[in-house]
Amino acid sequence: MMARLAVTGATGRMGREVLAAVETRDDLDVVVAANRGGTDETVAGVDVEPAADLESLLAEREVDVLVDFTGPDSCVEYAQACSETNTAFVTGTTGLAADQQDALETASESTAVLQASNFSKGIAVLRGLVREAAAALDGYDVELVEAHHNGKRDAPSGTANTLLSDVEAARGEFDRVHGREGEAPRTEGEVGVHAVRAGNVTGLHEVWLAGGHEELRLSHRAESRGVFAEGALDAAAWLAGRDAGWYEFDAVLEGDE
Repeated sequence: MMARLAVTGATGRMGREVLAAVETRDDLDVVVAANRGGTDETVAGVDVEPAADLESLLAEREVDVLVDFTGPDSCVEYAQACSETNTAFVTGTTGLAADQQDALETASESTAVLQASNFSKGIAVLRGLVREAAAALDGYDVELVEAHHNGKRDAPSGTANTLLSDVEAARGEFDRVHGREGEAPRTEGEVGVHAVRAGNVTGLHEVWLAGGHEELRLSHRAESRGVFAEGALDAAAWLAGRDAGWYEFDAVLEGDE
């Protein structure tokens, strides 16, 4: 049975990728494509409608699940619309402030919500490797480098913050040093975080562990945004019809019922 899908940020980089990717699937049917500010544009054969009308569109077209890659303010607004219409909500939006994150969690009391900083299967594997390496190489210095296109808003990326949380889970709390300048010798236990913004880089994340006269680098490079779109659509198909609550992308990858 096909789930009825809405896509927000339809004319953005990721919105276009999601709408293009869904054309090849037989488990999802796009019935709403919305964009803030309105547009007369058509993306992947779907007419884009004003996001101001989103709540009524979700209700009138009986949408099962919405996929969102927009900005923090929009993400919270769309999650609220989903909570009012019992529409499952999948978001890959990053850079949310604490109160915005709280608003997402409040929405999950009324509908199913799944948030992930990255919908790549490769990143999911990388996270496990980082946790394992950080624990096994206790005492080794850790540095994280991430690179994205020159239009990305948040730094460090949501994925970088997730990887840092994985290191923290393995080692406990540490000081995060964002770049270095001038006289800046490393202090014990700190983790350096370096964000690069250039050109059209889709996404690169690299975790360095160095010590004992050796160096280990764990890295992931995304070559197409389609990787994230496919993962988000997998999450949408899995989440549609589920009870209200907070869900994790790992459950999608593990095929949990």
